[in-house]
Amino acid sequence: MGASSSPTKIPWSVFWAILQAIVFLGYPLAVYAGLSHFGTRGVGLMVLLLLLPGIVRTIAKRPGQFQAAVGMPLAIAALMLAALLTDDPRFMLAYPALVNAVLLGQFAWTLRPGSSPMVERFARLQVDDLSDAEIAYCRRVTQFWIAFFIVNGGICAVLATPAWRQWWALYAGLLSYVALGVCFAAEYTVRKFLFRRFSSTPLDRVYRRVFPPHSGADPR
Repeated sequence: MGASSSPTKIPWSVFWAILQAIVFLGYPLAVYAGLSHFGTRGVGLMVLLLLLPGIVRTIAKRPGQFQAAVGMPLAIAALMLAALLTDDPRFMLAYPALVNAVLLGQFAWTLRPGSSPMVERFARLQVDDLSDAEIAYCRRVTQFWIAFFIVNGGICAVLATPAWRQWWALYAGLLSYVALGVCFAAEYTVRKFLFRRFSSTPLDRVYRRVFPPHSGADPR
């Protein structure tokens, strides 16, 4: 009999990334359900116990990348600690608004003179030869996302009170993701319509049929 293969181990970095995604995406609904059953301090303690081992291990292994590696989990942990010490659920409810504020700051910072807008940086990861029209478009889209984060974060902040907790969970845990997805899909469609750059993905094949390349355009 041949030697049995050992079970595949999931790398810690992959496991940590999956855990962060689960916590981030499920945070509003989990907090809403937890507050109803365990109270502010109970939820705060459980989330801290879930996050702290990964934060400590990541910091120990990647001390030079502290902010990038544990920024989001550490922000959640700080809010949980504040809620635990004060028994005030508003610290937990503040997280979605905080995320939007951070993204707003990051996108807005790239619009300063001499800097490339955030969307242009993303675009250049796929396309090197951006035209002047595409560069201008990237700036406008960056401005659009700044406005989105202002509105989205503002709604999350207004709803982040105990009296509006149910609506907060519905918006922050579902409707904001729907709005985000609709905005991404709309922007992608507008971009394909305006510039007719297509890849070999199945979705782009559909867009190529709907928006045929301009005469003499690069067929990519």
